[in-house]
Amino acid sequence: MSYVTYITEALVCGTFNRNTADRTYLLFTREAGMLYADARSVREERSRQRYALQDFARIRVSLVKGKKGWKIGSVEAGPNYFSLASTREARASVVSLYRALRRFIQGEEVSPELFDFCLEALTEAIKPIKHRDFFDLCVQLKLMTSLGYVADGLVPTELNQTPISEVVNKESQPLRK
Repeated sequence: MSYVTYITEALVCGTFNRNTADRTYLLFTREAGMLYADARSVREERSRQRYALQDFARIRVSLVKGKKGWKIGSVEAGPNYFSLASTREARASVVSLYRALRRFIQGEEVSPELFDFCLEALTEAIKPIKHRDFFDLCVQLKLMTSLGYVADGLVPTELNQTPISEVVNKESQPLRK
C-alpha cells in the first residue's frame, strides 16, 4: 500500500518530546491547516532535521498521512522569525502571533489566505515599528476576523481592507474611537 506525500510550507508552532529521541510538532501548513506531525530520532545529535525543526521557524516539509497520523519526511530550513527579530519588542510580537495561532486555529482546515497573512505579519513584526502595540492589536484583530471570532461589521472597513504592511508604515496616530 502506497502513501501520498504532501509537500508544503509550514510554520512550526510547537514541539512535544516523546520517547527517547522522537518529537511531535504542531505545524500550521498552507495546504492542510493546523496538524500534529511526528518525527523519529530528530532529537539525536546525528539528525539533520533537528536544526530546521525549531519553534518559530518557517519550513518546507514533506508530510505523509499514515494510519496513526502525519509523519514528517524531509525538511528544508527557512527563516526563524524569533532569531531574526532585532529587538525584544519584535520577539514579543512574534511570540504573540504564534500563541494566537496555537490557541485559535483548530483542526486541519485549509486556509491559504490566512497562512499568507501570517507570513506577511511575521515579516513585518521582525522590523522596527513605531507603534508596536497598535500593530499587534491590528494583527490579532485581523486574525480573529478571518477565523470568524469577530463579526465583520465590528471591524472598521479601512482596517480590514488595508494590508498589514501599510498599517505599519502609517505616520499618523493609530485609529481611535
